[in-house]
Amino acid sequence: MRTIESTNELRRLMGAYFQGIKKPVAWCTSVGPAELLRSFGFEVYFPENHGALLGATRTAGDYIPAAVKEGYAGDICSYLTSDIGAHLSGETPLKKHYGLKEVPRPDLIVYNTNQCREVQDWFGFFAKEYDVPVFGITPPRHVDEVTSAHVADVVSQFKDMLPLCEKISGNRFDIDRFRETLRLSREATDLWKEALATAVNSPAPMLFFDATIHMGPIVVLRGTQEAKDYYALLLKELQGMVAKGEGAIPREACRIYWDGMPIWGKLRSLSDLFAKNQAAVVASTYCNSWVFDAFDERDPFTSSALAYTEIFINRSEKAKTAILGRMVKDFGIHGVIFHDAKTCHNNSNARFGMPQRLKKEAGVETLVLEGDLCDLRFYSEGQSHTKIEAFIEQLT
Repeated sequence: MRTIESTNELRRLMGAYFQGIKKPVAWCTSVGPAELLRSFGFEVYFPENHGALLGATRTAGDYIPAAVKEGYAGDICSYLTSDIGAHLSGETPLKKHYGLKEVPRPDLIVYNTNQCREVQDWFGFFAKEYDVPVFGITPPRHVDEVTSAHVADVVSQFKDMLPLCEKISGNRFDIDRFRETLRLSREATDLWKEALATAVNSPAPMLFFDATIHMGPIVVLRGTQEAKDYYALLLKELQGMVAKGEGAIPREACRIYWDGMPIWGKLRSLSDLFAKNQAAVVASTYCNSWVFDAFDERDPFTSSALAYTEIFINRSEKAKTAILGRMVKDFGIHGVIFHDAKTCHNNSNARFGMPQRLKKEAGVETLVLEGDLCDLRFYSEGQSHTKIEAFIEQLT
């Protein structure tokens, strides 16, 4: 497989982010109001990113038992259990990879339940551990269409957070600074969207497994010039590959869509498996989760509230099916793999008949793959490889 050269800059950028975190620090959910927090001068840290790192380094399994011993069930979010378990064990992969002795200590913790209820319990645990304020945003869930009433609800919650942010940061709210961070975030997310869209070409220059790594800055550095600059660099490289007819794999026997979470500890082996079978996983629900078309600095509260409420994971089954149908058409998809992550109920979409509905409505073959984002006890590599290869053979 062809290596994306921008990866070197990605490593430098992510290292600089972690090593440069300084006070005041706000913890935030990955699809939470990072731009608003940054406008107050907070450095923003994302525990879900740490959970993904625990999964990718295959250390999650070492820490989940510590959280279970603390009273957390072993089948709830493995981001939560591995992250809390690592804290209870006094360990973090950030030490090996970035030289940090511990995760950045928070001055404020903010969560948004637009993804799941687990973040409330997860972030609440750390608020007690560090004895810091926690603020929760609870938008309407599982909606067909996001209405003005839904948006107004979230806007009011965002504004309720302002006095606390002022108190903790020591800075008064500045609407122009908020507009600036949202503008930078919109420009970065537009570039990320364009980068993902290069995969409509065949051969696709970037596949799902690489995209899960290159999405790092759009998660942890939204609202910064650094994120915008990185995606301009990545997009230029991908467009250059398209112009030359170069792809991540030279020949695509079939094109596949991945729905649901990555299996972080198995990215390399799965990437190699698909490449060996000339199957290109060209698009995903997960990587598109950080595309925010609604951002508009002219109306930062309303537009950010809309963007963070209309995300895929927060939509109804009807809305999700329609979105997937459009993706299937846009990317020329032959088959959809639904990852049924055993500890991530909210981001597993195979449990209420969606594969069958999508096959009927979009005319595409589907496969349900059992696994998990971090807890590899729920994943059988041999069985999964057999199912995937049989699926690829069916598509070709």
